[in-house]
Order: sequence, then structure tokens, then C-alpha cells
Amino acid sequence: MSTIKIGIIGLGYVGLPLARLFATKYPVVGFDINTERVNELMQGIDSTLEVDNEELNAVLSKSPNMETGLYCSDSVSHLADCNYYIITVPTPVDPTKRPILTPLYKASETVGKVLKQGDIVVYESTVYPGVTEEECVPILEKISGLRFNEGFFAGYSPERINPGDKKHTVEKILKVTSGSTPEVGKKVDELYGSVITAGTYLATSIKVAEAAKVIENSQRDINIAFVNELAKIFNLMDIDTHEVLEAAGTKWNFLPFKPGLVGGHCIGVDPYYLAQKAQQYGYHPEIILAGRRMNDGMGSYVASEIVKLMVQKDIKIKGARILVLGITFKENCPDVRNTGAVSVIEHLKSYGADLSIFDPWADPAEVLREYNLDTVQHLDKEGQPKFDAVVLTVSHKEFLTVDWSDYLNSNSIVYDVKGILQNTDGRL
Repeated sequence: MSTIKIGIIGLGYVGLPLARLFATKYPVVGFDINTERVNELMQGIDSTLEVDNEELNAVLSKSPNMETGLYCSDSVSHLADCNYYIITVPTPVDPTKRPILTPLYKASETVGKVLKQGDIVVYESTVYPGVTEEECVPILEKISGLRFNEGFFAGYSPERINPGDKKHTVEKILKVTSGSTPEVGKKVDELYGSVITAGTYLATSIKVAEAAKVIENSQRDINIAFVNELAKIFNLMDIDTHEVLEAAGTKWNFLPFKPGLVGGHCIGVDPYYLAQKAQQYGYHPEIILAGRRMNDGMGSYVASEIVKLMVQKDIKIKGARILVLGITFKENCPDVRNTGAVSVIEHLKSYGADLSIFDPWADPAEVLREYNLDTVQHLDKEGQPKFDAVVLTVSHKEFLTVDWSDYLNSNSIVYDVKGILQNTDGRL
């Protein structure tokens, strides 16, 4: 394999930054089934805001036949002459919290159609240990007609993208790599090492690399669940949780986790993948699922705390005008997948409140499509009734400089989930 050409399957929050990076050194074909997404990228625009438009335009190629650069397409035929395939599609859960591997299966079928002798397929999607070799490889074998580790090979290199983070970009995060044979592991490691400035770590096997990824976010989930439980306890004691954490944080080895809503495509999902696999082996994971229950219940808890404060001020809940600030899963990021803010919104609506949702980062069409919720694009403090409550669920930078008292009645409340506002009636 003297000439390297890379096919990236899935051009979302993970795939596009990786494709852009590889395209600075190799010819890269970016494939996505979303034609609208492909068209916007070929125009040099990334609506996810993960890749700067200037950086994207610097690597774009108008032809799939290039020495270096990125060509985006929704046609499988453009992947035919690649010899490395990197799959970066989502791995969500269904409403019952069971893993959905359909995107991974479909991506494997796509690659299987163009797989050739000696090609290497690398998976980056978060999965439980065994998915690559036990679930995906058989699909590649069936569609391609090639035998695993004879006709083609596989690798796993878990994504570590942090959406919205412009400091820890893909090339600055150490990359775990692995391969289906020692030789292939070395090739995969060298490929990533040629562009990842932070360096690489070659795991001993694909399953080890899969397991490493799924526990990274499970660990964070459990730690956040712990401080969420602390917030509930200290609220009952009328003690400020943030002040407690600040005091405890003076010890050198105290972990600086904060309470809050847990969502997104990683922390709120990955623990269920590990739990699912554990249960297949007859083990019921207690700590992992307890952490998930705690964090999944925070939306209901926040809503009940808001209602309690409103009742204390004799504010009628049914029909109350409540302004919710933020619906993305984290600050300064347009990603609305699996956002914890929606749980707060749904519970407040169940009390009969009249909600207005304002988020300058979220795409209204995507929010409507994903959650059947309308968002407002602009807030006008003149000529409209004041709000009975303002609830900050996401700490976007735009929210820090606004005097929210302009939007409130004299008796209204402000509840700050993130603990960033001054003069609030309540916070976690």
C-alpha cells in the first residue's frame, strides 16, 4: 500500500474535523448520505461550526482525484479507490436506552461495496467492546466477499472530539489506536501519528481500545452524578453547593466536577453501551446505571425546584410565562443532540407553563425536527409581557452580558442551572 487515500464515512462533528486534518497531507474523500450536508461543505460552509470556513476552503478539492485535499460526496463510487476507510457515524440509544447500531451497520455495508484486497477499515464510533469484530466485520465480509485478516483488515481508534472546544482540537488530543493484527495496528498508529501532533497510543487490541473509549465518558458521568447528588443534599441543608466545591477544590487531588444537566452524544449515551454489554454477560452494573438514573432525573428535579420557588412567591404556575435560556447540550456549541435542557422544558410544560425558548446557537429547524419545539430568534424587552421566570440551562457567552431583570416582573424568579449569573433565586 504505497499510496494512501482515505475515505471518511460520516461528515458530522467527528468526521469533518478528522477529514480536514487528514486532507492537509493526504487525498481524502468525505462521504455522507445527507446530500444537503455534502453540498454545504463543498461550498466551504460547516454549519456545525467545528471547522473554520477558511480552514475548510483551504483543503477543499473540486475533484476526487487529487494529490492532497478533501472532496465531499454522497456517491459511494467516489470511495472506490480509497485504501483506508474511517467510519465516524453516530451511535445513539433508543427511547428505552438500548444501543442503536443501525448507522454503524449501514456504514459497514457502504464500505463493503467498495472494499478491496489489502484495505483497512477503521472505526471511530463509540461502541461496547466487541462491536467492531463481532458486529461490523461480518457485514464487511458478507458484502465484499473478502475474508477478515486475509483480504481486508480492521482497526479501532476512538473519537475524542469535544464539540465547541477550539482549544482541544482533534490534532491536539492524544489518539488511541489499534489494529486487527500487530502489523495493521502499527499501520493505523502511523497513519494517525502522521497528523496528530499530540501523539498516539497503540492499544494491545481492538477490544481494549473500544473499552477504553466507553469508560472515559462513563467515568465522567459517574462523577457528575455524584456532585448532582451532593447538590440535592446541600439544597436541603440550604448550603451553596458551588461554594462547597470551591472550598473542597483547594485540595490538590480533588476532582473539579460541577452539578448540572448531562446530555450530548457521549456522556449521556456511552454508559448505556457498556451496561448493555455487561448484562449480556449476566452482570448487572450497579454504579454505572445508578449514575445514569441520577443524571437522567436532573431535568425533573430542576423543574420541581423552579416550581417550588414560583409557589413561594405566589406565582401561578399554569399559564406562567417562563423564558428558557439555551437548548443545546453544552455552551457555545450548536449541537442539540440528547440535550438535558429538553427534560427541563418538558417537565415545566407538564405543569401548564407557557414557555419561550431562546438559544442563539441552536438551529430552529433542527430543534423543531428533533423535539417538536419552537425557539425564538430574538428577545424584545419592549412591547411584550414580562416573564414570570427566567431559567438558564446552558451557559452561552451571549447570556453573560444581558441584564435579565429587564425581562422580569418585580416578583419574577431567576433560576441558574449553571451557576454563572448574579442575583439568582436558585441554582444547582
